[in-house]
Amino acid sequence: MHAGLNLLALALVPFAFATPLAKRAVAYYAPTAGGGSELDNAGSGGGEPLNVIISGLSSPEVLTDDGIVNFAHALGYSRECLDIHSGAPQTANLGDGNGWVDQLIEIREDYGSSSIGTCLESLVGGNHFRVWRQNGTSADSGALFLAVSKEEDLSEHHTIVANGYNIGRNLLVSAALGTTSAGDYTYSTTAENVTGLIAAGSTGVNHGIAQDGIVTVLTVTIV
Repeated sequence: MHAGLNLLALALVPFAFATPLAKRAVAYYAPTAGGGSELDNAGSGGGEPLNVIISGLSSPEVLTDDGIVNFAHALGYSRECLDIHSGAPQTANLGDGNGWVDQLIEIREDYGSSSIGTCLESLVGGNHFRVWRQNGTSADSGALFLAVSKEEDLSEHHTIVANGYNIGRNLLVSAALGTTSAGDYTYSTTAENVTGLIAAGSTGVNHGIAQDGIVTVLTVTIV
């Protein structure tokens, strides 16, 4: 009798472990709610606004390191010229318990060539963005936070153009909306403008350039 009960209990154990509770998916968590900031640390006494979020509700493949690079290709952006990065990486605190961490990657407008186009961007300027992932134990959305801006050319030391944070965000969002494709993937992207994550104005913003306080949340679905 006891042996039969023990066998029944053992039979139920794998079933219990095979059906864990599903984690609730969220688009993102506000960094400030966890002690973070919607401004990164540019290392010069100011920060760049994290003005675009790739929602955690996007297709999971998009939210990986390779996934965001391929999505960037679909929008006309690529890795930095020859994978060479000058200067120290910027850091961000997404309020997820990880504290201030280095950017994952920096991606630049490629002017139609994914192999060498970003070398041209380094010379003549253009749009670019830095990426962080919100994946700490206290706020694990998986969302990607992007600091997007349009910059001057090399002779101007890549400073941000006037109104460059708003312009950079809008250019990236415009390229992303609707259907795009790169490699073996086709993407369908929707956007929502969110206020309240960052105050409008220039307080604390790198170069003292005012921004409008709008963060655009992109939901990217592989179709």
